[in-house]
Amino acid sequence: MSLISAEDLHLHFGKKKIFEGDSVAVEVGDRLGVVGPNGAGKSTLLKILAGFTQPDGGRINRAKGIRVGYLSQEHGAAGDESLLDSVLVTAPGKDDVEAELAEVEASLAQAEDADRQMELSERLAVLHQDLAELDRRFGPHRAKAILSGLGFSEADFDRPVQAFSGGWRMRAALAGLLYQQPDVLLLDEPTNHLDLPSVHWLSGYLESVRHAVVITCHDREFLNRHVRRVASLELEGLKTFRGNYDDYVVQRATEIAHLEARMEKEAERQKQLEAFVERFRAKASKARQAQSKAKMIERMEAERVELPELRRAMHVRFEPVPKSADTVLRLERLTFGYVPGQTVLGGVDGEVRRGDRVAVVGVNGAGKTTLLRLVAGELEAEEGGVERGRHVALSYFAQHHSEALALGRTILEEVRAANPEASETKVRALCGAVLFTGDDVDKKVEVLSGGEKARVALARMLATPANLLLLDEPTNHLDTESADVLTESLEGFDGTILFVSHNLDFARRLSTKVWDVSGGKIEAYPGDLGAYLEHLETRQAELRNTFAQQGMGGSPHQVAEAKPVSVTPGRAPGASSKAERIAASAPSRPSSEPPA
Repeated sequence: MSLISAEDLHLHFGKKKIFEGDSVAVEVGDRLGVVGPNGAGKSTLLKILAGFTQPDGGRINRAKGIRVGYLSQEHGAAGDESLLDSVLVTAPGKDDVEAELAEVEASLAQAEDADRQMELSERLAVLHQDLAELDRRFGPHRAKAILSGLGFSEADFDRPVQAFSGGWRMRAALAGLLYQQPDVLLLDEPTNHLDLPSVHWLSGYLESVRHAVVITCHDREFLNRHVRRVASLELEGLKTFRGNYDDYVVQRATEIAHLEARMEKEAERQKQLEAFVERFRAKASKARQAQSKAKMIERMEAERVELPELRRAMHVRFEPVPKSADTVLRLERLTFGYVPGQTVLGGVDGEVRRGDRVAVVGVNGAGKTTLLRLVAGELEAEEGGVERGRHVALSYFAQHHSEALALGRTILEEVRAANPEASETKVRALCGAVLFTGDDVDKKVEVLSGGEKARVALARMLATPANLLLLDEPTNHLDTESADVLTESLEGFDGTILFVSHNLDFARRLSTKVWDVSGGKIEAYPGDLGAYLEHLETRQAELRNTFAQQGMGGSPHQVAEAKPVSVTPGRAPGASSKAERIAASAPSRPSSEPPA
């Protein structure tokens, strides 16, 4: 059964075709991933399904009575209600039940007829049951648990939403959607404003829900985990594939390979027919056969199989770099704070060895970006410092590209500025590697989208040979394919990497050790991200007791309803199931680091 169907969609923005006769449907319990390069129309499709964008043509059908929740990449104006209230007010149907309850009570107080009194009393009892059920399903404890899972602390619950920064408002909006439990949940890049612990928590939460979910996301692992169908925005139109993202990649490659084989076979067949016609055209005994085969050639040309136009993909390659000293970085008593009396990093010690790939993790506001900026030399420590080893050449990919790039330069000028000694051919080749060719290189940086600026920053990094890469959310504005290309190229990099990323696939594939930044300190984990995530799952050893205390049991709909409980890191898990352990695996954000 289709909950939402879009049929024969047509949509153009100026001369650009977004949809032309395309169709897609969202079924009951569906897990649909929408993929395609930046600008292909992924967000537009979700807006059409949500009812916020009207196509130029086509039909949008929605099942009667369904509730649709939509998370946009852009946040709207914040209200003056508290964070907790902003989630509680999203509970569906409660206002209608309370309004009818007030009407029935008023009517009952005025009714004199016994039969009418009985009728109103029975209706009143039903409404009270409905209200009790809504309170059970949409109680404050559930809202608090979801907010905690997304990184908010208890101290945040009474703060007005407008006091939070844009990224944290997006988290509040996501919390409201999860709290509502809509029939269809449309999530446009839901991990963009989350830290890695919150991404891990959200991933566990989505595994527990039964309603339909439609997702756009640049994180390959997140998509693989949560989608069972893929809607791909190809140049020839919208196509659907069964399976997760990896299945889609294989099926698409197989589809192209089959078309290529068919084309080769048809070309060979046509060549044979043309040779026959040419040989026997003038021979009377074969003239009729030659004429028949000539018509066959005409039909083949009219029905010729053609390969779909394929989009160009990035082709990034990190060249071999000179070796550095064995000790690449040493942090000694590193201390820094933006405001006097509020320390972000306090007396941090740490060491990075040659060849390490260190994933810097922790909740937003813990100091991950600050740490990278201190290592890069953009910030000066209050006490202690960062010592670089001999022959260490550093390159820094900043999270906020607009702050790191010269907006008045062209793309070509900006990439050339990273290495003035590089030849014109080399610079243009680097621009081409990140999909800027021809006249595109003469565009001003200031007119570029977030994804395009990310690619310019990447080209700058490639232009400057470095054996230590500092990467702050390098996949944030890249589409799934481009993020995968970057990840694969970094897997072959022979230097050292210190990086921050909420992209599970990127972090898991690259990391050899983890630095957990929390409370102004760094706790080092010798294993990769997988080992660290297992550690997160053990942090809720007392979750079973919490469930029991709140009388919540452990059903799939309650996996997010436990209050976070701090336990000793590394302690054996006490939760009764993986779902329960995942449910509260994200630690609360330190109260000393407000999100605003």
